[in-house]
Amino acid sequence: MTLTDHTQATADAAHSHGIVPDASRADRPTSFDVEAFPLPTGREENWRFSPVRELAPLFADEPAAGHLAWTTSELPAGVSLTQVSEDDARTRTVRAPGDRASAVAVKHAGGAMALTFAANTVVDEPITIDLEGTGGDVRGHLLIEVGTSAEATVVITRTGTARYSELVSVDLADNASLNLVLIQQWDADAIHAGEVLARLGRDARLRGTVATLGGKVVRLNTSAAFAGEGASVDLFGLYFADSGQHQEHQLFVDHAVPHCTSRVTYKGALAGATARSVWIGDVLIRAAAEGTDTYELNRNLVLTDGARADSVPNLEIETGEIAGAGHASATGRFDEEQMFYLRSRGISEDQARKLVVRGFFADLIREIGVPAVESSLLNQIDSELAHVEEVIEHE
Repeated sequence: MTLTDHTQATADAAHSHGIVPDASRADRPTSFDVEAFPLPTGREENWRFSPVRELAPLFADEPAAGHLAWTTSELPAGVSLTQVSEDDARTRTVRAPGDRASAVAVKHAGGAMALTFAANTVVDEPITIDLEGTGGDVRGHLLIEVGTSAEATVVITRTGTARYSELVSVDLADNASLNLVLIQQWDADAIHAGEVLARLGRDARLRGTVATLGGKVVRLNTSAAFAGEGASVDLFGLYFADSGQHQEHQLFVDHAVPHCTSRVTYKGALAGATARSVWIGDVLIRAAAEGTDTYELNRNLVLTDGARADSVPNLEIETGEIAGAGHASATGRFDEEQMFYLRSRGISEDQARKLVVRGFFADLIREIGVPAVESSLLNQIDSELAHVEEVIEHE
């Protein structure tokens, strides 16, 4: 594939190229009060790429009558899933919401579901939560709390249809470890805006994977904040947008304490004249965060004419005493020479395209660490590619 690459390998390079955002992410408002967030118009910095008209039902400050059906795997000793009150949920949420949709979700969710792992609990098998939308407007608030030195994998899958806003709070105590996988397999008419907020204690470890393969509009904001030294965050994402789909992922990693590490890797493919993806990656290294080591990467593969991918990496650095900081972003189409090479060895065009796209995603999918999920995602990518062949045939 031919990619147009833009890379900043050091903190000095980031400043010299004017990467610092117009306003610090740290200065954006957070609040449980819905009225603290005016109705988005699309002119705001954090909404300028978003289809606010499609998302409008999620901004309405009113109760929602829709429903998500929950199916949960058996919970082992040391793990509980309980309903908590609205006041308790707000107290236990790691940070107040950062936009109107998530503030509305918290206000009208009727409390929260709390998935709690007791200290020193080590869970070998993934905890799975399947959420199926049955239509209508739905608000959700989920707390994931991992106690000191606990270790777990949680896989949450969203299917069906809904107009769904949510806030997911992830609280990792000292030396806790969580592998969190969020899979969006919505029906073609679903609208979803979510905010995931993570806080990491000393030496905590978070591996977070987002896979978005369905829905008409999906907008997920993920934030990770370090509260203790020695912690690490690895955030992975994959998305495949068809014609008529808008898939948007915004990330913010807040290095507020010394000697923490973060890696962000997102990859997307797009096919169809109105396929749209947005990736925004912000990293803030505060003055106190000496010894920070961070890198973020976004790659987009455009499979047909008309598809559009926006990729915006940002670094904001307030100290020169860091181990490393950089980012890379690239968007491109298939390399004709690569396609010719595969075709010359007897591989059909559609099979060659499948091999290239599978290879594009394969290393990222292997990072998930849950074999059943990895196999399922590869099968879904094959299904997406079959649809791409239909689109190409009609062009």
